[in-house]
Amino acid sequence: MTTTAESKTMGFSEISTLLWREREALQLLLFKLVEEQLIVSAGQTRWLAQANDEVEAALLQLRGTDVLRAAEVDAVAEDLGLTGAPSLADLEATAPEPWATMFGEHRQALLLLSEELGRTAGENRALLSAGARAVRETLLSVTRTVETYDSRGSTAAPHSAPMFMDEQA
Repeated sequence: MTTTAESKTMGFSEISTLLWREREALQLLLFKLVEEQLIVSAGQTRWLAQANDEVEAALLQLRGTDVLRAAEVDAVAEDLGLTGAPSLADLEATAPEPWATMFGEHRQALLLLSEELGRTAGENRALLSAGARAVRETLLSVTRTVETYDSRGSTAAPHSAPMFMDEQA
């Protein structure tokens, strides 16, 4: 029969393992976002849908790990006398050593990863918005007549002539 102390230790161990998995899932998500950023920056938009699918798969993996961790934290929280959904900082403050230190290290690593993910996602949004704007402007210039100046300085619509577009551009 397991004692309460053994039960807590097993719970702390499981939480720590799940936090490692969560960190790995966040690292994978960050990698996929950087990969997506490189694809957009290189103008290789044909790979964008596949990169986006990989980002979604990494997010799904992260959500699954997050659910498992939350369930395990809830079970241990009850043993520690914590109510509601305790944060990792709450666990760090109430868990015995060496678990408190380990949870603190996990919390710091997760915070840094979250900041980097937020920054990278913001950069990706900016790149994608700029790309969408460029496409929109290009399409407008193809479908709308653009007025230019003639030799007298008056505005004049150019003669309509066939246009060629480079599909690789």
